[in-house]
Amino acid sequence: MNQNNIKTQILVKEQKINILRIDNKEFISLTDLARYIDEDDPRYPIQNWMRNKDVISYLGLWEQLNNENFKGVEFDAFEKEAGSNKFKISPQKWIKETNAIGIISKSGNNGGTYAVSDIAFEFASWLSPEFKLYLITEFQRLKKNEAYQNKIDWHANRILAKVNYIIQTDAIKTIIVPTLTEQQKKYIYAEEADVLNVALFGMTAKEWRENNPAMANTGNIRDYTDLLHLVILNNLENINAELIDRKMSQQERLVTLNNIAKKQVELLNNSKSLRNLNYIENKIQKEFIE
Repeated sequence: MNQNNIKTQILVKEQKINILRIDNKEFISLTDLARYIDEDDPRYPIQNWMRNKDVISYLGLWEQLNNENFKGVEFDAFEKEAGSNKFKISPQKWIKETNAIGIISKSGNNGGTYAVSDIAFEFASWLSPEFKLYLITEFQRLKKNEAYQNKIDWHANRILAKVNYIIQTDAIKTIIVPTLTEQQKKYIYAEEADVLNVALFGMTAKEWRENNPAMANTGNIRDYTDLLHLVILNNLENINAELIDRKMSQQERLVTLNNIAKKQVELLNNSKSLRNLNYIENKIQKEFIE
């Protein structure tokens, strides 16, 4: 799955259920739900459920209400065949043929079939009405959980940092790149990213990877930082873009940015809001480690 998505878990009747948040919408793992009745091969309960005519009608109606690109002609063909002995369907086929968005399916070790809550609850009801009620209870509890909501905020700050990075790279492209040789151009963006890394974290991206080989497989130094440093990183990227526009040398910018970073860390560390922020971040890491 895309590492930019937020992933967490709930426990339903001792069954771990993974949940993905994509574009402000939660997708519940149908694969994990299916393990409630078939631990060995959860694909079959999902496929058997989807063969039902009422289920296909429900899925089609959901798509018509929520997906302007849904392929109605292809859906009509599925609806006519659904329920017959010859009708065979899978999440992948449904998605490919109808351009459905309510269900997503990924292959690989971290893959599986996920669905929006409206659809997942229907599947859970087919598995067991009791199981559905427990699922709804735990899902609602997750939505109200402060740590989960603040993990979403962390994700938003990470996106903001990436957006601000574009501002910095535009300044690099306009001011610095025209003065470089072709060989130098290959490395300038990474070097400028490391200006901020050294100013804020005290190390380059390469040094962080060497010191954290396990984490380096799933992210980088910025993916694993906290909310405080993401906020400061946002500020530094904008400031660095401005310093580049002023044609300040890289060494001068590094010193300036490092001084600014130190002042901002000191200022925020003395604030009550930051202490609350650290508490929330620790809670997130403890409860929602992916």
